[in-house]
Amino acid sequence: MKQLMTGNEAIALGAWEAGVNVVAAYPGTPSTEITENAAKYDELYAEWAPNEKVALEVAIGAAISGGRAMACMKHVGVNVAMDPLMTVAFSGTEGGLVLVTADDPGMHSSQNEQDNRRLGRFAKIPVLEPADAEECRDFVKAAFVISETLDTPVMLRLTTRVAHSQSLVEKGERINRELPPYRKDPQKYVMVPANAKPRHTVAEERLLKLKTYSDETELNRIEKNSETIGVICSGIVYAYVKEALPDASVLKIGLSNPLPEQLIRTFAASVETLYVIEELDDVMEEQVRAMGIKTHGKDIFSLEGEVFPEIIREKLCGEKTVPAYRYDKELVVRPPVLCAGCPHRGTFHVLKQAKVNVLGDIGCYTLGALPPLSAIDTTICMGAGIGMALGMEKVRGKDFAKQTVAVIGDSTFLHSGITGLIDAVYNKGCTTTIILDNHITAMTGHQQNPLTGFTVKGEPAGKLHLETIVKGLGIDRVSVVDPFDLKTFAAVLKEELATEEPSVIIARRPCELLLKGAREACYIDSERCLRCGKCLKIGCPAIEKTGVGKPPVIKSELCVGCGLCERVCGNDGVITKVGE
Repeated sequence: MKQLMTGNEAIALGAWEAGVNVVAAYPGTPSTEITENAAKYDELYAEWAPNEKVALEVAIGAAISGGRAMACMKHVGVNVAMDPLMTVAFSGTEGGLVLVTADDPGMHSSQNEQDNRRLGRFAKIPVLEPADAEECRDFVKAAFVISETLDTPVMLRLTTRVAHSQSLVEKGERINRELPPYRKDPQKYVMVPANAKPRHTVAEERLLKLKTYSDETELNRIEKNSETIGVICSGIVYAYVKEALPDASVLKIGLSNPLPEQLIRTFAASVETLYVIEELDDVMEEQVRAMGIKTHGKDIFSLEGEVFPEIIREKLCGEKTVPAYRYDKELVVRPPVLCAGCPHRGTFHVLKQAKVNVLGDIGCYTLGALPPLSAIDTTICMGAGIGMALGMEKVRGKDFAKQTVAVIGDSTFLHSGITGLIDAVYNKGCTTTIILDNHITAMTGHQQNPLTGFTVKGEPAGKLHLETIVKGLGIDRVSVVDPFDLKTFAAVLKEELATEEPSVIIARRPCELLLKGAREACYIDSERCLRCGKCLKIGCPAIEKTGVGKPPVIKSELCVGCGLCERVCGNDGVITKVGE
């Protein structure tokens, strides 16, 4: 019986059917739901790791011991995991090892738009690209066969549209694999130069075998139609090409590294005009041109963003069409905003009032950069803010550092902020770091982490103590404040900025969405309101401006009664709870 599944759900199903023993990941959109769904299967172990490097290392250990293992992450997470990936690409493993990378063309929820097919080529490992949910299930199973047959990690690359789109998938049976006896093999797995050199030779020989396999596998196939137009494509673009150019001949690439050279030559010779259509980089086009084959590609299509059916028809057929999913009327622009009652809003209000430099990080709190809060100066990557603050201090001096803070979330601090704080202590920095402890990994949908005390399966787990960790790193000045206690927060901030040593403020208040139970909404007394606009400056979506010279109103259906607006207002009785 078939059922509708997203690509992420289907990958989890495919892993279960393939007899996978271990799934490890760090949450990151658009990959998060893979591990959440894998955790629903009792037969396999699933975990949230502190970061992607650790997740891949857990998977490597499981695979070297003879199990089948899968590590899942968004595209930028592979950057974090590149160290172990580049070496296990030489060593190989005993059991199958699959790395799932969810790329994000269009940057729907990401800080860059990198194309991880290049990282697969860089690591000299096979790259599979499913085009829909059913292929996600099938390609996971194929990836483990390739991995074990050729002793190589395999990259399964999907994109946001594949990860989140639904199609019919039929559930099969799980393969019951017996673990082989553990085999010690230090020459294979101890990657000192003397052992790594011959493994490099093995990796190059394996790549040659993969080239032959790529020409023979059904993962790459020719769909012959018109002899006029031929298109080489992969992943979600295949679906777009089939919709936009139903009469064109298509070479569907499922295994994109290495490309099937002989199949490409055969296909190119069978059509008058050849196109390579791919999102983001010209990864396939470069290789096709290197074969001496004339083709069109990025001379027509952009290196940026997504490729949709209407774009393909416009570029190749000259037909401009309006997509069915678009509305006739222009929609109101709704920029992302912190939730009503979000504890981060109090933090950024205090920081903006203090007029300090704020080096941010990746998380919900990145929205603190947007108006009206406008409190964050930089966001580069997970954990970057602390190290950047130290770098700025070394250029501009301690006076500058005393007007600078690094802001990082609790889960992100465990991911990659700890080493930055160590660096600040070791190299005599004095910047203040604010850890936003909202008791959950909120940005990607409330995943557990080592500070929450629960696993991905909801089981009780070891719970880390944030203050103890920070003090153990050599930070003597550690303060815990409620970000909604604005006066105390401002006083603590002022005190810590004045010190000559690194300090940490833990802004502790649970994510509003974790709080249960009804609370009275706030209300603005229009007769007593001074129309000063202070309450509007916190950017709460429940507070609405009604017109010039008119008092703002609080929408009771959106208000959660956190009371931050009342504290910001400062005029007794102007903002109160509805029931008061």
